[in-house]
Amino acid sequence: MHDIRLIRENPAGFDTALARRGVAPQSAAILALDTARRNALTAQQEGLARRNALSRQFGEFKKKGENPPTDLIAELESLKTNLPQGDVEIASLNEKIHDALSALPNLPAEDVPEGEDEAGNVEVSRWGTPRSFDFQPLEHADLGPPLGLDFETGALIAGARFTFLRGAMARLHRALAQFMLDRQTAENGYTECMPPLLVKDEAAFGTGQLPKFAEDLFKTTDGRWLIPTAEVSLTNSVLGQILPDSALPLRMTALTPCFRSEAGAAGRDTRGFIRQHQFEKVELVSITRPEDSDAEHERMTTAAESILQALGLPYRKMLLCSGDMGFTARKTYDLEVWLPGQNAFREISSCSNCGDFQARRMNARYRPEGAKGTEFVHTLNGSGLAVGRTLVAVLENYQQGDGTVEVPEVLKPWMGGVTRLTPLG
Repeated sequence: MHDIRLIRENPAGFDTALARRGVAPQSAAILALDTARRNALTAQQEGLARRNALSRQFGEFKKKGENPPTDLIAELESLKTNLPQGDVEIASLNEKIHDALSALPNLPAEDVPEGEDEAGNVEVSRWGTPRSFDFQPLEHADLGPPLGLDFETGALIAGARFTFLRGAMARLHRALAQFMLDRQTAENGYTECMPPLLVKDEAAFGTGQLPKFAEDLFKTTDGRWLIPTAEVSLTNSVLGQILPDSALPLRMTALTPCFRSEAGAAGRDTRGFIRQHQFEKVELVSITRPEDSDAEHERMTTAAESILQALGLPYRKMLLCSGDMGFTARKTYDLEVWLPGQNAFREISSCSNCGDFQARRMNARYRPEGAKGTEFVHTLNGSGLAVGRTLVAVLENYQQGDGTVEVPEVLKPWMGGVTRLTPLG
């Protein structure tokens, strides 16, 4: 959500920043509504003051046993009719302004590169060297089924983009999730949480899924939403709160299932385990003071990178351009892991600084030490990591010429003695 005061102070700057997101100028329309609201509020205040003054005059006449003048009575009756109508008008204008502001994406940070789509993203760094194979590496969708990555049964039970994992494949998935969660809590300072998987409208609005992206979510019959990421539950843990300065920064992590309808991704990654309706992810969320959020963004991205490095998976770090960032982000780093079967880098983590954009939607604030007033916190979120995509990366990078897959050394404590995935039965 945007601060309308900033739009009043610099409407041209606001429109220029929106243009970087590919959005047409909006300040004139918003300020016209704002002017109408302010005029309506002034008229309402004047009307209330006039009604109070007339009511006092009316009472004076009654005290004296005199009948109030007919024009006084007529004006009072008119105000009794018009003032409620003014309340309705103000409420309508408030709603229109709220709807207009909530439909607009966050403004990009100054150091975000210009660009319309992923072609404008900038590579920041690379880590690791892709492995040289003495055979033609397979894609996970071909390599995985004999090892327990069962696409057919998943589709039979639930439809397309659901997968059934069996045997050591399921164990490897669990090992990855446990390793990530343990690493983020023990070494990177995140507090483990177990949040709700179903949330109310207010929560989905707070983190920006509603109203714009409702079609990408699953909704229950009682009106709740299945979370597309634990970001929704974790970030909304400060919904409507005023935090003490001493509580910041808050760093939270959770391993949860995530549910996405993928309505906006029709036809993309329909083959394999990359884009599913249900998947697991270790989410990272930070709540910080405004002056600390840029440093926290770097810290969070490093925490996500540490998982890839521990697994020995080559990757590159990308700074997203203005046209490729998510709706709530002001700056985003994507981590793209190397998949030798596809001979390409693919996104495995996205770490975003949202500034005070989500905090305004949630009315989440803090009171700086020694200050009387409050300020909005800054919120950040990132994947540390998406478990299914990490499984894909392990399969493709650790595959062997005989169709087996070695278990990365760092995962062996969670694998119960299994060191290699071999074909089932």
